[in-house]
Amino acid sequence: MPKAGKTTAKAKEGDIVKVHYKVHYTGKLKDESIFDSSQGGEPLEITLGSEQVIPGFEKAMIGMSAGDSKTFEIVAEEAYGLYREELLVKIDKEQIPDDLRLEPGQELVLRQAEGPPIRVTVADMSGQSVTLDANHPLAGEDLTFEVQLLEIISES
Repeated sequence: MPKAGKTTAKAKEGDIVKVHYKVHYTGKLKDESIFDSSQGGEPLEITLGSEQVIPGFEKAMIGMSAGDSKTFEIVAEEAYGLYREELLVKIDKEQIPDDLRLEPGQELVLRQAEGPPIRVTVADMSGQSVTLDANHPLAGEDLTFEVQLLEIISES
């Protein structure tokens, strides 16, 4: 018999679920370093099947009930993808505005004539060139999440 206030419904594609990570939403890398946390923040609300979060996260939520907690690992291919060398672009320093001071590790948003803006990181500055990296900062990383499903808001 279910406890008072706890539903036996299981999360499925199309459901809107309120997700809160254990210890206020913690995502870790293989070396146990935390890459994201919502310490003291509001729970994340997602609709399963709507591609609001990385694919592996959605898959891990399927079948959970309100109140369930679990820890799961997501391989790079199911997270932010593999690191792709072809997303490294070398440009001539002369193409950079004089008032823009770049440093390795700095993040920039490049506007295209057509299409969405592209977020890049300054990967290297040597000689007369700058290398920009358009990979997601977590590309190539396996991720571990601790998550608690607080509530299934609506079922499809």
